Amino acid sequence: MKDLKLTAKNGNGRTIVKVGKTEVGKGFAIIAGPCSVESEEQTLETARAVKEAGADMLRGGAFKPRTSPYAFQGLGLKGLQILAKAREETGLPTVTEVIDPRDVTWVSEFTDVLQIGTRNMQNFSLLKECGKTEKPILLKRGMYSTIEEWLNCAEYILAEGNPNVILCERGIRTFEKYTRNTLDISAVPAARELTHLPVIVDPTHSGGRASLVEPLSLAAVAAGADGLIVEVHRNPKEALSDAEQQLTPAQFSAMAMKVRKLHKAMEGI
Repeated sequence: MKDLKLTAKNGNGRTIVKVGKTEVGKGFAIIAGPCSVESEEQTLETARAVKEAGADMLRGGAFKPRTSPYAFQGLGLKGLQILAKAREETGLPTVTEVIDPRDVTWVSEFTDVLQIGTRNMQNFSLLKECGKTEKPILLKRGMYSTIEEWLNCAEYILAEGNPNVILCERGIRTFEKYTRNTLDISAVPAARELTHLPVIVDPTHSGGRASLVEPLSLAAVAAGADGLIVEVHRNPKEALSDAEQQLTPAQFSAMAMKVRKLHKAMEGI
């Protein structure tokens, strides 16, 4: 890689992105919450559950770019207000996706981390606008993108002056149909080798099945990931989006405990 900002530290130190009391890149960060913010009651109940289970941040989609224009698209401003209320009650910093460059400034007023989703990874106008903010940016790898393309998109953000970028491997499209995507576990050590940025994994969208989230999460820990972003719903069967891949609070609690234990054991190796 010839990108100076990505390789500027030359292996002598890694970027730590501070979000509230959480330091992504130091220790192991777990971001959890519903795929979509559907209601105040649903979001608050889930937020309380993931906080109790040890999550460091709350995720939730207020804007949902969907394959079908007729699918639930999110609550927009109302969803952001609900997330802000959940943060106030639980103390968990929030992560939400922004999909339009024109929305970056005002969405930033409601959330702690701006997420750029897989479909927008190469939305260069959006990358530049996010680079002009002081908010941490969670950049998901595009489903058809190479590692080099992904890292160059991070460079767009860094080049605008925002050093707080968190890379997220979330699975890529292959010929395999059993899983929603294919988790490229090799991208974790590769990205850490090529850059100084923290790298987390999304086991939810990688597997697309709740039963696969735990083993993929443990694999991410073993590969050296700095954290996870996981979908959790108080009642997945009632979810308005991605019902089959969201964990129940009980499942998340059990998984988070195993993940923390494995990470601690890995630190001792």
